[in-house]
Amino acid sequence: MKSACEVTSSAEDLWAANADLAEACLESAFVRGLADGSLPVDSFRAYVAQDAYFLDAFARAYALALARSPDRYGLEAFSSLISGVIDELKLHAAYAKRWQVDLTHTQPAEATLAYTNFLLATASLRSVGATCAAMTPCMRLYAYLGQQLSTFDTESNPYREWIKTYAAAEFESLAVQLEQLLNRYSVSPATEAAAYRQAMHPELAFFEAHAPPH
Repeated sequence: MKSACEVTSSAEDLWAANADLAEACLESAFVRGLADGSLPVDSFRAYVAQDAYFLDAFARAYALALARSPDRYGLEAFSSLISGVIDELKLHAAYAKRWQVDLTHTQPAEATLAYTNFLLATASLRSVGATCAAMTPCMRLYAYLGQQLSTFDTESNPYREWIKTYAAAEFESLAVQLEQLLNRYSVSPATEAAAYRQAMHPELAFFEAHAPPH
């Protein structure tokens, strides 16, 4: 595995360089609870509310990247990715209805706000390549988690819809699309490597913040 601080602009290499944090997310108590269905309902409810807040900011970061895209390819690709986030938000609305979660008055937790502030600041002030680097970890990580968790017996799992959503080929396609944009718009490998690594840390913090109490 490449060192996390090794300068690279390849999305595949950046993922490999951050495998330690991806594995930590997979082994987190929250994700393991999703895998075997043992996650307390209250933990999932809190996660759904915070993740819906996060996804709203994620869509806005995509919109900023779209506005700054240097070519038509980027306009079309970021538009497609925004549609993907809107679909995720619809899924969260369905979760909220089923699990009785109020999404209208969600106050962002510290971990959520730190992540969204980082994404929006990056998308507002830095290059499109840096924005892609800051956003790719979320997409690739969730595709990875969904695919890993899909190997469990999910039919009786109350969280099977979450697992199937992120294990689906459609979500993998969105992750690949963003990775291709990262490769296309890379202009500063060191900056992008740092942004990628910086985004992986709040992903882990987000899961840890919603872990069930001991």
